[in-house]
Amino acid sequence: MPLTRRSFLAAPSAALAQPQQPAARPNVLWIMADQFRFDCLGANGNKLIRTPALDALAARSANFQKAFVQAPVCVPSRASYFTGRYPHSHKNRVNYTPLDSREVLAQQIFREAGYLTGSVGKLHYYPPTVQHARSLGWDRVQLDDGVSATDPYSDYFTWRSLVDPEPMLPYQTAAPIPGKNPYRAAIAYPYTPTAWTGMEARRMLGELANSGRPFFQFVSFFKPHSPYTVPQPYDVMYDNVEIPLPKQVTLEDIHKLPLPLQKQILRGGPGYNLDRGRLEWIYRSYYASVSMVDREAGALLSELERLGKTSNTIVIFSTDHGDQLLEHGLEGKNVFFEASVHVPFLLSFPGRITPGIRDELVEMVDVLPALLDYCGLPARKNIQGRSLAKPHDRDFVFAENIIPEVITNGSLNMPYEPGKGVGGILHPDAKMIRTRRWKLNYYPGNGGELYDLENDPGEERNLYADPASRNTVRELKDRLLDFLITADETDQIAPRWLVGSP
Repeated sequence: MPLTRRSFLAAPSAALAQPQQPAARPNVLWIMADQFRFDCLGANGNKLIRTPALDALAARSANFQKAFVQAPVCVPSRASYFTGRYPHSHKNRVNYTPLDSREVLAQQIFREAGYLTGSVGKLHYYPPTVQHARSLGWDRVQLDDGVSATDPYSDYFTWRSLVDPEPMLPYQTAAPIPGKNPYRAAIAYPYTPTAWTGMEARRMLGELANSGRPFFQFVSFFKPHSPYTVPQPYDVMYDNVEIPLPKQVTLEDIHKLPLPLQKQILRGGPGYNLDRGRLEWIYRSYYASVSMVDREAGALLSELERLGKTSNTIVIFSTDHGDQLLEHGLEGKNVFFEASVHVPFLLSFPGRITPGIRDELVEMVDVLPALLDYCGLPARKNIQGRSLAKPHDRDFVFAENIIPEVITNGSLNMPYEPGKGVGGILHPDAKMIRTRRWKLNYYPGNGGELYDLENDPGEERNLYADPASRNTVRELKDRLLDFLITADETDQIAPRWLVGSP
């Protein structure tokens, strides 16, 4: 490899950080599911859902009970995971917008340290191409972002067009049977994105594990993200299970919320008032999608064991955000309720991480600095997270969101320009600060929400305008302002060749 200014400057720190041969470094296997709720994991107390593989992983992992994403939407959250930085710093604020090319991503750091890197499944980069993914540090890529608009760039779509004997219906197409699950999928399980991601992940894992180099593999499942179509036999897995449904909300309840949330709920019509029978099928299908991911995650972990790599591999299970599933009348995510921002997070490293329940407040910007510590790689100056490899307990966690769908010029029409995102935004920022007891959600110019999580864990009583809560609101706003001032950096992005240098 030719000597560049960047590689020359990086060489001294790299040499100091590598007392062992690169092959002796631990591997990293990072499994991510999309839109996966904290309470939809057996290990987190759900007695109805079937997640035996992830429960087994949880039993040998640190199982973080208070982990929070930095944005309740895919792209900003994933960018925070992989940069260790907050959305207002990395500037990747909405889906389908490019990340600033000066940002340094986890796979780039590991690749420069001698790791062989590979990704299977959803990356959600823009542009959504394999070539772009390779330019961002992935040695090997099998790509499927799970959105029909990206099918021309999807390795899954190409593969399925060659092997599926049935007509090429969109993967989310339903084929309901009267009186049965209306979300029954038209395609067979072996040809679903979930099955393909698991199959390709196992194949690639074998290549990475036999390369003679430490590896960093990212495996990203699109499920249990909506649409909630599920193939046989998963379409009937929860037919006779009575899954608790969220409280039904009324227009009166909705009108008590800040304007951004009112628009968020009402933009798609009366989904908040969805027929309870239909809602039952949504929950059953969501649970089934979770069980599908569990099946493939289990097969991948079994392959890791078969390859003899378990003892020297850090395993992560995480998600980019949760799913409201009509709690508070909301579909999807994009809000600061616990169902969207509070997520499952498992971290395993045999001999180095003690298994068990962890109760400290953690943010997902903390993942990358922890990986660097556990792998013996030098810290990066611009990372804003705190390493989970070192004892720490945050006083609060922070999240932010643009909510472009609702904070517009008053219209519910959302103009979208590829590469620039959603236009018409008047008040682009919404912020959350959450302590163990209190959660403040602030919408500049549009009020806010304050919830006492000790006495109102369901976040049903908004105390923001309550005179008795005035001091609490003021204190949390002051803490939020202090955090934003200290966490923001006017010169946060140095030239790439300077990152990590003195």
